[in-house]
Amino acid sequence: MVSKINLAIISLVVIVVAAAGLYYGLMPPTPSPSPSPSPSPSPSPSPSPSPSPSPSPSPSPSPTPQYRVLRTSWPLPFYIDPSVGTDQASSAAQYNLYDPLIQLGLEGTIEPWLAENWTYSEDGLTWIFKIKKGVKFHDGSTLNAEDVAWSMTRFIKLGTGRAYVLTPFIENATAIDDYTVEVKLKTKFGPFISALNGFYVLNKDLVLKHIKDTGEFGELGDYGKEWLTLNDAGSGPYKVRRFVMGEKLVMEKFSDYWAGFADKAPDIVEMIGTTEAITIRTLMANKELEFTDQWQTLENFQEIKKIEGVHIEAAMDTAGGWYLMINTMKPPLDDVHFRRALQYVLDYDKIVTDIFPGTVKMHGPVNSAMLGWNPDIPESTRNITKAQEELAKSKYAQNYTEYNIELHWCAEVPDEEKVSMLFMANAAEIGITITPIKTPWTKMVQEASSVETHPHIVYIGAGGAYPEAGALLMNRYHSKNALTWMQNENLFNSTLDALLEDALQTLDFEERMEKYKQIQWDIFNIAPSIYLYQGIGWHAMQGYVTAPYTQTGKFVKSGVLGNVYIYKAQSGGLFDFRMYQVDRLIPYG
Repeated sequence: MVSKINLAIISLVVIVVAAAGLYYGLMPPTPSPSPSPSPSPSPSPSPSPSPSPSPSPSPSPSPTPQYRVLRTSWPLPFYIDPSVGTDQASSAAQYNLYDPLIQLGLEGTIEPWLAENWTYSEDGLTWIFKIKKGVKFHDGSTLNAEDVAWSMTRFIKLGTGRAYVLTPFIENATAIDDYTVEVKLKTKFGPFISALNGFYVLNKDLVLKHIKDTGEFGELGDYGKEWLTLNDAGSGPYKVRRFVMGEKLVMEKFSDYWAGFADKAPDIVEMIGTTEAITIRTLMANKELEFTDQWQTLENFQEIKKIEGVHIEAAMDTAGGWYLMINTMKPPLDDVHFRRALQYVLDYDKIVTDIFPGTVKMHGPVNSAMLGWNPDIPESTRNITKAQEELAKSKYAQNYTEYNIELHWCAEVPDEEKVSMLFMANAAEIGITITPIKTPWTKMVQEASSVETHPHIVYIGAGGAYPEAGALLMNRYHSKNALTWMQNENLFNSTLDALLEDALQTLDFEERMEKYKQIQWDIFNIAPSIYLYQGIGWHAMQGYVTAPYTQTGKFVKSGVLGNVYIYKAQSGGLFDFRMYQVDRLIPYG
């Protein structure tokens, strides 16, 4: 990957130099016209010779186009089809290529977007949405209610990506007229409007032109899945210019975007697929990268900050947390007392002060910024005495030293190794053997797809699709998500599933919040996870780049590398590229 990027950069330089040569004199000069020969001497008078023609003026070189370019780094892979990708990079791409019905602002406030307003029936099962007029897709066609209804149907039928949030509740969607959509629900869904932030509207006619006849969905073939892997059918502020899977997504500004752009918004956005430390540092030093991923180590961020003009700012995670996900089916982890011993043995203070300074320890399974968080659940705390007491109660008390427990950590997030090694050392104090294993993200996703391939423990961060506790709890502990990367616990607990479903179907807000709080206690008591910390996403950026969360976000504190802010709760909303400012123009081919 690094070599491809470097070759691409070298090729670009060669092209630019060659173009400059054509304009500024490296090509052989055009010959000037020769003067007419003088007439031969003659005794007889001759007319005066005609004046020689003047040389034609050389054409002025055309100016080289200049663009505001924002190049960003990301872990691979990422998926731009709104019905496929759910990770941070995929969410960022989708957010910029498409438009949702609603947006989520600070602290989860709901903001109308494509849906200007909505009403619902007394029983909460029928919703009517009025769609904004005058919105253009990237091909110039007009977005209407039929596009919304068709996109919702595709979203539910495919059932992949973020569809799990809505699939259990939506019966159907119908266009009543050009700008009115009716959505029928199968059952009540309290946070329905908030949950729509991850649903995006596609250009129905454009997708239908590119369906592949696989028969998977009858006359709709593959529902456009293959084409939408590399192309977009959106109305968002940016459109796909070029996408090479496993390498780089290039997006360009959509000039007809209805919601406009910030002053000095980027004309071109590159999402480059690498998080390799030396590569990122070199690209930043050469001003060939404007905005880094958040997965760099603290040490690398400190080195990057030394580069002239670079500054580092952070946004707090308000929708999730970082966990050691314990496989409750694998011995000796199938014993609750053994799992509690692991919870007590870890040095959480060292994690939030030395490894990830500025992060906050979790109180149970839910982020403290989410609606419905239970503040009464104890903070994650190290207690060796309690760890030993729990170990003594375990059915493995006499033979636990015979087990080797594998912990898979993500290769693309190097600092995870530090936490994994700390856990290994802490567990060894009470005779438990932990073996950290560096695992590529793609393999972690594959392992999650089957109970048989789930490791003993997985170290990963996960969040909710909307800012209520129920969103995170459903992702992390409901059985329907057990075979996704957001779970490794293998609870398959029908009682817990029923409690979660009941909470989501509760329309009364306060009652729903109380149900969330009780569910958190139920989960805490069976100790299926080790609750680590609520993350901070540091990003290094060039001095000529301004990120919107530093301007309109909520300031929280000054951290070890820079200031920390709270920004939109919207999936991908931190990377609202139309609101970034790039105060530099460069050639771009």
